[in-house]
Amino acid sequence: MTGNPAHRRIIFLDVDGTFADHGDVPPGHVAAVRAARAAGHLVLLCTGRPKSMLPERILAAGFDGIVASAGGYVEVGGELLADRRFPPGIAAHAVEVLTRHDAAYVLEAPDALYGPPDVKERLRAAWSARMAVDPEESRHEGPLDILDGLTADADLSTASFAKITCFDSPVTVTELAVEMGPEIAALPSSIPGLGDRAGEIYVAAVDKSVGIRDVIAHLGVPREDTIAFGDGLNDLEMLEFAGIGVGIEGGDPSALAVADRTAPGPKHEGLATAFVELGLIEAR
Repeated sequence: MTGNPAHRRIIFLDVDGTFADHGDVPPGHVAAVRAARAAGHLVLLCTGRPKSMLPERILAAGFDGIVASAGGYVEVGGELLADRRFPPGIAAHAVEVLTRHDAAYVLEAPDALYGPPDVKERLRAAWSARMAVDPEESRHEGPLDILDGLTADADLSTASFAKITCFDSPVTVTELAVEMGPEIAALPSSIPGLGDRAGEIYVAAVDKSVGIRDVIAHLGVPREDTIAFGDGLNDLEMLEFAGIGVGIEGGDPSALAVADRTAPGPKHEGLATAFVELGLIEAR
């Protein structure tokens, strides 16, 4: 073993912009996760993605659990701890608001993704516009990697889901959330160039720190023994709650402001560096 197995830590990793770069996981991050687990630490993903949007290339490093849907879904060692979704009445109203505004959106559930009949074409159009601004993005699938598992349906009024991702709307995602009710909140898209008419819409009482609380209560681990890594607005509560919050350089300024320290991004295999500096693993 390497690292310090006598002091086991629980490590929570955001996916996009932290563990992976545009869905691609650098080899150094895979090695770091495996080394940390071999040293006796637990490593979990803590992502805004639903479980249904975690492909094998993300999961292949091996993890002890998943906090998905930004705290809505929690699984440890194959055991389901939480599956929080929009309450049925609020969910139906949210879909009505989205339909009335002719928004392009995806409803995210742990086991499925749902959208209106034209969402695939509108998502492709939105991503094409993004690539026109930054041709470098053409190397990556971006949000298009959700299309294979997407079920399109004209009537989503009874759909059960944990979170909404909006890609295009005539009004801002904040305005959509206000119309949906006080229980609902929104964050602008983490994808540069999509603007404030794209983003995440979620149950306001649910965030990544809620999922972390579920995990440590289940495992009987104190908050002080948690380490969280993240780069975006939906990581704020997680970074503030963890015993050590690590912001990813180049991430949202608000995330960096609440973090205890920083680490380089995935292009520089920053998790490998940070794991060594935090004493989780030994330098290779």
